[in-house]
Amino acid sequence: MRIKSFYLKTVFICLLLILFPLSGCGPSYNTRVLDTPETVGLKGHEKPYIVNGERYDPLRDHSGFEQEGIASWYGKDFHGKKTSNGEIYNMHAMTAAHKTLPLGVYVEVANKNNGRRAVVRVNDRGPFVAGRIIDLSYAAAKDLGVVGPGTAPVRIAALGYRATDRASDKVFTAPKSWDVGSYTVQLGAFADSSNAYRFADKMRKKTGFATVTKGWVKGRMFHRVWAGKFTSLEQAELAKIEFAAEGLGNGFVVALE
Repeated sequence: MRIKSFYLKTVFICLLLILFPLSGCGPSYNTRVLDTPETVGLKGHEKPYIVNGERYDPLRDHSGFEQEGIASWYGKDFHGKKTSNGEIYNMHAMTAAHKTLPLGVYVEVANKNNGRRAVVRVNDRGPFVAGRIIDLSYAAAKDLGVVGPGTAPVRIAALGYRATDRASDKVFTAPKSWDVGSYTVQLGAFADSSNAYRFADKMRKKTGFATVTKGWVKGRMFHRVWAGKFTSLEQAELAKIEFAAEGLGNGFVVALE
């Protein structure tokens, strides 16, 4: 099921105030925002967050972002409610929810079943269902032929932030690329350090790089295993999927210093 967007906004606000998982701000969702020294000054929807045990790291930039998966849509039950960036959801506007793209960015969505294409603006977070990558507004879903079946396989590509050029044409601007850098994948967090170092040794033999980092969570010391070193976010995301397929854990990508 999909976490309701206006509930997610409420959860972000509550979490920023009290900083621990809630059961009262939304219906049975264990959700929290991760505050770190690196995220000081960021808005709530820009910070890493966890929904029902799954971590999501919002991207600071979008350049080169492409993704394939299942699109769904949401309509009148959310019409008039707040989205994750504080706007009021309008089911008749061309908008969408995405888990990690910067809010405000425009993306082109292509329905792989019928070839239809539409441009939407991301102003919400979701959908939090395995395999689904974007939640379309009713208007966008109608244009793409998704309303009837409810879901459809799509390909999305980030375009940028919309502006008007001197000829009064709509254009999209893109910041510098987020893709180039140094990344790894966190595959586990162990209370027992011996288990962490044993797993790290295994992953070091497999990938050529693995390390153990320490961190406190609710007064307990955990030993996090990072494995693999990648020069682009795309490579790291693909490796994360391969690790999961091999039964090595449902990890998440981490940026290295």
